[in-house]
Amino acid sequence: MAVSFNDELDVPRLTRAVQWVIAINVAIYFVQLTVVGDTNMLPALGFQAHRLSEAWWTIVTYMFVHGGFWHLAMNMFMLYSFGPRLEHRWSAGEFSKFYLICGLGGWLFHLVFARDSLVVGASAAVFGVMVAYATYWPDDEVLVFGVLPLKVRTLVALLVGVNLISGMATSSRGSGVAYLAHLGGMAAAWVYLRWGSTAARIDRVRQHVNVEPDHPDEAGRMVPRQMPRSREQRSGVDDIVARSNAAVKRREAPLPAQPRRATTLEAPRASDLDAVLDKISREGIESLTSVERSLLEERSRELRDKH
Repeated sequence: MAVSFNDELDVPRLTRAVQWVIAINVAIYFVQLTVVGDTNMLPALGFQAHRLSEAWWTIVTYMFVHGGFWHLAMNMFMLYSFGPRLEHRWSAGEFSKFYLICGLGGWLFHLVFARDSLVVGASAAVFGVMVAYATYWPDDEVLVFGVLPLKVRTLVALLVGVNLISGMATSSRGSGVAYLAHLGGMAAAWVYLRWGSTAARIDRVRQHVNVEPDHPDEAGRMVPRQMPRSREQRSGVDDIVARSNAAVKRREAPLPAQPRRATTLEAPRASDLDAVLDKISREGIESLTSVERSLLEERSRELRDKH
């Protein structure tokens, strides 16, 4: 399976947290093959409900041990395909926390719905990563088996359906695949993205603000997005704001010599204009009082008179 990005981004192919997760999984599997063996490693690190009190650490360690080479290879390949871009958008710490929470979601679903069997593998955490990827980039395409193109959101929807149907069909008689743990990882990802993620909350804030520079030589400042306005409102208010921003730029230019009285009157008006512009930056132009709007209009008229 290969992922095709719809937009070109400078995303590293292997980020720090993803690299560490893959390295830990591979190292444990190497020890499993060469030193310990499957019969000792799987019970020691895999989770079984009846051993919870005496082997509580398996709540976490189960997601780093695998039942075979292909089990490990598929999980690590999926993590390699979908994890780096998500970590690049967030941070290594945020991604690591998210990965562990998805793994714990898989453990919880297994404990509640399929408690009698041994569960191992990173699939629940990896499926959670895929849900997060589909949330941010739903229209990116993946090539299933290298030939079948599917959008990421379609792939995730199919995985939810397959795991739900398979989990319900095999819950009573057991199965070699922890379908319900997969669903637990996906459910944990869904909950985390909506209520638990600091990065997701920041993304939601960004959706409601614009970055607008006061003038071309300055970095932008955050200005709340405005609701659609009528043509008359747009032409009037936007013209005032544009001319006010121009007035801010002119404040920095050397002023010609003025009589003392004119200079003393101009200073407080410039200070007042600073306060009004800062208020627009914080709360939006609709928050201005009638006095503040009058100040903007007065400055706008002065600019027009000068021209």
